[in-house]
Amino acid sequence: MDLSLDTPVRYVPHIGPVMADRLSILEIFTVQDLLYHVPFRYDDFSLVSPIARVKPGETVTVNATIESIKNIFTKTGKRIQEAKVTDESGALTVIWFNQIYLVKILHPGDRVHLSGNIGFFGNKLVMTSPQYEIITDNGGASLHTGRLVPVYPETEGVSSKWLRGRIAHILENILLVDFLPQEIIKNNNLISLSAALQSVHFPKNNGEIETGRHRIAFDEVFLLQLRAYEQKRAWQQTQKAKKIQPVNIPHIPFVLTGDQNRAIAEILTDLQKSIPMNRLLVGDVGSGKTVVAATAMFAAYKSGLKSLLMAPTQILAEQHFKTISELLAPHGISIGLVTGNTKTDGDILIGTHALLSKPHKNIGLVVVDEQHRFGVGQRAILIGDDKKNTPHFLTMTATPIPRTMAKTILRSIDISVLTQMPKGRQVIKTWVVSPEKRSRAYEWIKKQPGQIFIICPLIEESETLTEIRSVKEEFKKIQQIFPDVSVGLLHGKMKPKEKTKALDDFRNKETQILVATPVVEVGIDIANATMMVIEGADRFGLGQLHQLRGRVGRGTLQSYCLLFTQSTEEKAIERLKSLETIHNGPELAEVDLRLRGPGEVFGTRQHGVPHLKIAKFTDMETVNETQHALMTITNLDPTLEKFPLLRDIAKKDIIESVSKD
Repeated sequence: MDLSLDTPVRYVPHIGPVMADRLSILEIFTVQDLLYHVPFRYDDFSLVSPIARVKPGETVTVNATIESIKNIFTKTGKRIQEAKVTDESGALTVIWFNQIYLVKILHPGDRVHLSGNIGFFGNKLVMTSPQYEIITDNGGASLHTGRLVPVYPETEGVSSKWLRGRIAHILENILLVDFLPQEIIKNNNLISLSAALQSVHFPKNNGEIETGRHRIAFDEVFLLQLRAYEQKRAWQQTQKAKKIQPVNIPHIPFVLTGDQNRAIAEILTDLQKSIPMNRLLVGDVGSGKTVVAATAMFAAYKSGLKSLLMAPTQILAEQHFKTISELLAPHGISIGLVTGNTKTDGDILIGTHALLSKPHKNIGLVVVDEQHRFGVGQRAILIGDDKKNTPHFLTMTATPIPRTMAKTILRSIDISVLTQMPKGRQVIKTWVVSPEKRSRAYEWIKKQPGQIFIICPLIEESETLTEIRSVKEEFKKIQQIFPDVSVGLLHGKMKPKEKTKALDDFRNKETQILVATPVVEVGIDIANATMMVIEGADRFGLGQLHQLRGRVGRGTLQSYCLLFTQSTEEKAIERLKSLETIHNGPELAEVDLRLRGPGEVFGTRQHGVPHLKIAKFTDMETVNETQHALMTITNLDPTLEKFPLLRDIAKKDIIESVSKD
């Protein structure tokens, strides 16, 4: 059959259903996935040497004839395969270990390329465990020897040697159509797509690797930008919203920051349009996102429309209910709370996913807090039968977004950023605490005023993560370490009423210490809390640690964050130490992105962050190049009708995105 990028890999010659199942572990399902399964390194077997000139310590390739090959079983149980090979200049012993099947593959008289390391076995000069390739009469290019040889991520039953053979076959038998316009290729000094894939998999030299990888990295970031552009264009063309008149909340009892005023102005401008707002409000911990959202809700109320605010947890929903009620109830607005066990009505409804239990009428604004994936299906439930009007959408997050990511995957939405802190917010002194300093740290904590959060990564004890403290285990230990104060417990497996009571007891100072999981990560505002202790801090991302740290320092007393870790790994300690000097969320996000990558920082699976094979979100140069390339194309033709290949790719991505929601 003719191969295309969409062909399932099981239909590629010599793959079949069994190997296709193994490839799925590597997330390879189609021909395209296999072609973009790029090497993570290359073995340099390009030095071809006569046998007489090989030297110990060299990595070389010899072209030789097998004179003999046999299995040797030693008294100690070792299984050695020994071959004698010759060329015109001399003879060489070659050995492998535990590959007894080789005597059935390699035979006396076979001409072979052998690539490996030269060293001593006993007092004999040998080539050890080389890659081998039988020379055939068809004169095909070497894949496994005598060149830069690609080494791939593997899984059980799928070796790099097997992958090289399948990828080479595909590259020889597929017609690759370049989707980038020639002008873009030329202006950005790119090679063709076909040449790039050939260079990445089977390069002639290191220069080819670089040019091939640059082209594929460019494609990855460009297609992210293209998808975001088409998503935004589709949203603006197909969605209609009711206009909301701009109104500010009168008599707010505190001074807004410049960032808050700017974000409010941007949001109120969006609300006046018949195209529904689709805006992300990114605010560092404690930067005052809630009052910005409350202003938008107030404007919706004044225009005769309801608002919904959806939070990921009951604790956060109750916190928002309290804050919004204090801001808006004095203006005659009724605020309802909708959770698993509480359902009250109002002009503004604040709740958890329980809000999705039924459709709502006359909704003008939906605010989603800390909810990175909010799909088309959920929107449909919220608005019910109102097919003509889409609510305005505002998503709030305290997860700092690095600039590069904002310019790629988030281009489909508008962004407002809060970086300034409200007057009075203090810098939280932060220290990394090693195991030997733990006891002294506890003694120091006992002398500090204010209440204490102690955060653990796990709820139960773990057999595999024995060095990580569980919240239940820690609760008992803290009661022993601090026998004179009351200690509370809070984790995700508790019943809603138990969670609320645990938090209320802490808020009302009936408990001095709250031992919890990261369920307190967002939205908990307790002014008397001055100490944040985080167990197993190396298990968390910097953004999450920064958010946890933001739970303290909300009152007038100096506040602290202690990062306990058992890790001695240099990179892990370096990462945690950055919190001692950096107190800015976006800057920490850039550090985490550089050290750990987007999948670890944002959760590739959970939050829809795409997995890049070659490109990096930290590569601003490529981001800017692709952004300029896309602007060039869309300025010529905003609908992409003149660029059918790009249009088809963009529309396919939109359809797949909607179907996943």
